Amino acid sequence: MRPRIAIDAMGGDEGVRVMVAGAALARHRHEGFQFLFVGDEASIEAALNDHPNLKADSEILHAEHVVSADDKPSQALRSSKKTSMGMAVNAVKAGEVSAAVSAGNTGALMAISKLALRTMPGIDRPALAALLPTMKDSDVVMLDLGANAECSSRNLIQFAVMGAAYSRIMHGFERPKVKLLNIGTEEAKGTGTIQDAAQALRDADGLSMDFQGFTEADKISTGEVDVIVTDGFSGNIALKALEGTARFVTDLLKRSFLSSLRSKIGFLISRPATEMLKEHLDPNNHNGAVFLGLNGVVVKSHGSADEKGVANAVEVAARLVEDSILERISEDIGKIDQSAPVEIAAK
Repeated sequence: MRPRIAIDAMGGDEGVRVMVAGAALARHRHEGFQFLFVGDEASIEAALNDHPNLKADSEILHAEHVVSADDKPSQALRSSKKTSMGMAVNAVKAGEVSAAVSAGNTGALMAISKLALRTMPGIDRPALAALLPTMKDSDVVMLDLGANAECSSRNLIQFAVMGAAYSRIMHGFERPKVKLLNIGTEEAKGTGTIQDAAQALRDADGLSMDFQGFTEADKISTGEVDVIVTDGFSGNIALKALEGTARFVTDLLKRSFLSSLRSKIGFLISRPATEMLKEHLDPNNHNGAVFLGLNGVVVKSHGSADEKGVANAVEVAARLVEDSILERISEDIGKIDQSAPVEIAAK
């Protein structure tokens, strides 16, 4: 199956140039990729002229309007049939493409995607999932990162199933290690919602995951767990704290190395190590958050992503299509619905 991916060419800080260049890089790595670029036709045509190999396997769908960074989700919904973002998502709904990628307004993209694609059977709410760097070779899947500020135990159970399916595809784990984010690892810690979700996951039979209870926020980057599940409020705060800490560490190192002649000499000696750290923490290498739980694949690229970051987001979308993410989620959701206690399933 050759993935055909819709690209919202107008989203992101740099717009058309970077989105097209990112798609070109992704296609260079994977010759089978095909694209539908949605946005201003003249701008896209001009950008494609710099990538003749990409142009041969691409089509353009002209869109009159763009969802701005300041648009509220309600505004974006009203004009979705005429915006590049809305038209890209609707191409997924119509079956014209396998997935959509946008670097535009996150709230608008979630609203448009949820309305157009609806949630999968057995899923109450979609969740925003992303890969975060760890101390080990593989990234950790974390969700929800902001789509749902308040969640029931049933939502958390569903997020665990979706996150495990995502991890199996991206890392090849047969039974990813899954934990719920909590204020302690003891079984008695946390809210009733978290405890109910944990008990249901412990009791479920035949799931393609290894549920291991709770983890705390200071363990997110250790690599000791493959999937971390939480509500969107806590997840977004944790994500922003991690991003801020990464910037703090890199800026502090830079300042320290420039503080004296001895420090500058030390920097030259340690440069290979600092370059490796920079590469590991580079958000472009982990770009591509996914709206899991919808009847279609939609990937959110970071607005500031460069062409390497956009290429990574495109590759995430293609992997999810090729490895049948929707079918994998459906299979395990059926097992949860059959084994979860009635009082939890009803929440």
